[in-house]
Amino acid sequence: MNYPQRIVCLTEETTETLYAIGAEDRIVGISGFTVRPERARKEKPKVSAFTSAKIGKILELKPDLVVGFSDMQADIAAELVRSGVAVHIFNQRTVAGILSMIRTLGGMLGLADRTDAYTQELSDRVERIRAERAKVNRPRVYFEEWGDPMITGIGWVSELIGIAGGEDIFPERAAEPGARERIIENSEDVISRQPDIIIGSWCGRKFRPGQVAERHGWGEIPAVRNGHLYEIKSPFILQPGPAALTDGLEALCRIIDRV
Repeated sequence: MNYPQRIVCLTEETTETLYAIGAEDRIVGISGFTVRPERARKEKPKVSAFTSAKIGKILELKPDLVVGFSDMQADIAAELVRSGVAVHIFNQRTVAGILSMIRTLGGMLGLADRTDAYTQELSDRVERIRAERAKVNRPRVYFEEWGDPMITGIGWVSELIGIAGGEDIFPERAAEPGARERIIENSEDVISRQPDIIIGSWCGRKFRPGQVAERHGWGEIPAVRNGHLYEIKSPFILQPGPAALTDGLEALCRIIDRV
């Protein structure tokens, strides 16, 4: 069987996965938002943003396969398909989904042995942390993915908060795949749930704890009263791939241990 040898990765998580399993030589193009691993930015041409791509440049690279993520890249995928390019769009939104994405990607490339071993290593690590940090008293966590409008965390973020020993205050919203459904329209909804910790990860912008603390009525929130407002950089937690299960989870553990 002829497996893809020339791959364009439209998202960081697929790039990081291929580097992790030693298949970086197959990558011929990456997203301009890729920061992990750092050397990918120096070694690979940047051919896309998140919702847009340099279609002509991708076609010049003659990829056997283009891999991306979610409906947000549907237009890119459609244009490439019309140009005769093989495209696979993943849509992982949970921890199990992230692990499945890695296994599937490896299988598509004929590298199942490598990715199965790597996925098992990640899974074992997550489960070890889950067991070590099972708590009766779990601090309540408000995770903010965007500040204006306020958007609470997506599925895998909510899960990782629980694995790290916390309790997401909006678990019902985390199940929603789209950001629109996770918008907090009434600030009182956060105040009434009294989070012990506020974590910001404003995608593409620096989190401003001072601005959050000054929101009307937020002085009543335990996290604000006690100064427990923290940032996790978005590449560590908002990319549904290896980073979230390693550095992102570790950052959550460190923050929760401060309360």
